[in-house]
Amino acid sequence: MPESELVGRVEIAEMLGVVRQYVHRLSHEDPTFPKPAAEIGGRTLYKRADIEKWAKATGRKIQAV
Repeated sequence: MPESELVGRVEIAEMLGVVRQYVHRLSHEDPTFPKPAAEIGGRTLYKRADIEKWAKATGRKIQAV
């Protein structure tokens, strides 16, 4: 899987226009938030497509990054 297809909480925060701490909270409290795709070097990574799909389904807008 190309690296650009994986995003961490910092990138997700940028995509959603929120702070990283909010993404952390969503990942722990929202049962609909996508499950991590990988854990590399202490970073939790998600598939970009899963985040985009989740954002669309929950009415969140994706910012141009």
